[in-house]
Amino acid sequence: MSEWATNTAAARGWFESLRDQICAEFESIEREAGSDAAFAYTPWSRSEEGNDDPGGGVQGLMKGKVFEKVGVNVSTVRGSFPKEFAGTVNGADADNPGFTATGISLVAHMHNPHVPAVHMNTRFLTTGKAWFGGGADLNPPIPNAEDTEEFHAAMRAACAAHNPTYYEKYKKWADDYFYIPHRETHRGVGGIFYDHLECNDADAFDRNLAFTQDVGKAFLSIFPALVRKRMNENFDAEEEAKLLEYRGRYAEFNLVYDRGTIFGLKTGGNIDAILMSLPPRATWS
Repeated sequence: MSEWATNTAAARGWFESLRDQICAEFESIEREAGSDAAFAYTPWSRSEEGNDDPGGGVQGLMKGKVFEKVGVNVSTVRGSFPKEFAGTVNGADADNPGFTATGISLVAHMHNPHVPAVHMNTRFLTTGKAWFGGGADLNPPIPNAEDTEEFHAAMRAACAAHNPTYYEKYKKWADDYFYIPHRETHRGVGGIFYDHLECNDADAFDRNLAFTQDVGKAFLSIFPALVRKRMNENFDAEEEAKLLEYRGRYAEFNLVYDRGTIFGLKTGGNIDAILMSLPPRATWS
C-alpha cells in the first residue's frame, strides 16, 4: 500500500470514528427530549467508467424532536476529475486528473429557532498533492452573542493548540467564504474554515491530521452543549418565521456557492448525500 493510500485509510478511520461519536451524542439528546429518533444509515456506491474501485460512502440521516433534520455523511472516493474541472483543484490538471478524497460532512437543522443550525466538514484529498481541509461554522436563525462566543472559543482553543496564527487566519477565511454576495450578508456567525494544509511528508500528515482531529473534537464538545442549553426555550410564530426565512438563505448559499456541493456533483457523488444539507422547510418572502 502506498504512503498516500495508507494516509487516506488513517484519515478515513478518524472520520468514521468521529461520525459514530457525533451520531451517538445527537441520539442521546433526542432521548433526553423524550424522542426515540435514531439515525438511518444508507450506504451508496459511486460509479465511474473504466474505474473498478470508485468508492462510495454512507449517508446518516435523522429527523427527530430536537433535530428537525440532521445529516452526517462519510465518504471515500477515488477516480479522475472531469478535465474541465480538474484545473480548479489543488494539485490536479487536465493531464493529471486523478484523485482520492475521504471526509465527513455534517449539517443540522433544528426545530427550535433558538438552537443554532450548524455545519461541519473535514476532509483529506490526494491529487498530485495531499492535504487536509475543513472547518465548522455556526448558523443561528436568531443570533445569540453568548452562544457565538462559546462556539468561537472552542474553535480558538483547537487552533491555539497547534499554531497561534491559525484562529485569526481561519476565522477570516470562514467570514469571507460563508458570505452570500447576492444578499450582501453572511450565512451565519462564522467559525473557522481552512484548506490546503499540505502533507509533504509523514510528519506533516501526522501534524495536520492531529489538528483536524482537534477541530472535530472541539465541535463534538461545544455544539451538543449549545443544543442542550437552548432546546427547551419557548418560541413563537414570529421566531419560527425567522427560522424559515434564514433557511432560505442557507439553501441559496449551498446551491450556488458551496464548494462541497460542487465537488460532489462534479465527481459523481450520491445526490441525496450531497443535498442532505438542504433544510426540510424554508420560505422566501
